[in-house]
Amino acid sequence: MPDTRGHIELDRALDSITVGVRHRKDPGDLKPLMESIERLGLLQPITITPEGVLVCGWRRLEAVRRLGWRTMKVWVRSGISDKLSLLLAEQEENQLHKPLNELEKAALYRELKALRAEDAERRMQATQFGGSGSAPGAEPGETGDARSHAAIAITGKASYNTHERVCSLMDWASRRATPPEIRTMANDALKRIEQGEPVKPLYLQVKEAFDQAQRPQPEEETDLARLAREARERAEREVRDKGRKNVKRNHGPSSHFRSVRSFNLTWTELDGWTELYDVDALATQLTRSDWERFDRVVTATIAFRDQLVAARRHAATSA
Repeated sequence: MPDTRGHIELDRALDSITVGVRHRKDPGDLKPLMESIERLGLLQPITITPEGVLVCGWRRLEAVRRLGWRTMKVWVRSGISDKLSLLLAEQEENQLHKPLNELEKAALYRELKALRAEDAERRMQATQFGGSGSAPGAEPGETGDARSHAAIAITGKASYNTHERVCSLMDWASRRATPPEIRTMANDALKRIEQGEPVKPLYLQVKEAFDQAQRPQPEEETDLARLAREARERAEREVRDKGRKNVKRNHGPSSHFRSVRSFNLTWTELDGWTELYDVDALATQLTRSDWERFDRVVTATIAFRDQLVAARRHAATSA
């Protein structure tokens, strides 16, 4: 599908391309890039605005200048905001009459990051068509994190964390899938940031609320689950009160054991309880004391079962 957001323009005069102050930095070693361009030509043109402002490809532009070129192919990208075009074209740090606030910086950062991603995609395609090795336009000094490059163009600094946080708040405030209460919090945070409040504390507050909203809510306890829980709690109390790991039988007239009917009720309630729990969830969420208590009750239950099996066999042989 053709890209309708721009077009290739041939033989653009280099002197007609505006390079803003934020692009004036050390281009690094251009020799490999210049040799590649001499050998294969410029496979991937630079990106400019319709007004001739450089968006992407400063090292490519510098390389062909040093090779003595007077014209070159360019990709003219339409749809670039006026404010971003002005920012990229500024020749002095104070050219913009009104300083950008954090919301404006983040919006321009996001726009430029997307443009640089487009340029990187076209350079990758040029590398594929240009064969193996270093392709012209590959620009070793410009293939790093698009976020850092976009941040440098907007603020002159490579740090992008603040921009990314504001972009996240913008997403939470605008997306329909965001819970209404989170949308309200995000919009309020953006207003406060626009008024000059620091970004990070407001972002962390909204993020915590958003993360909490994404966590699965506990399911309502069913009657069967309640019966199983109550039976388990009774078994735990009995083991704790006895103060011993194994349940021992007592045959005295003062026996404190419960009736057979009580036994049957307990195990009727517990029947099928193992189907009520997620083993993987228990494995990751049980504390050490939770596990020790469970293991103690199960150990006592197994020991009691063995005693009951032996007693039943004895009763069968004596009958």
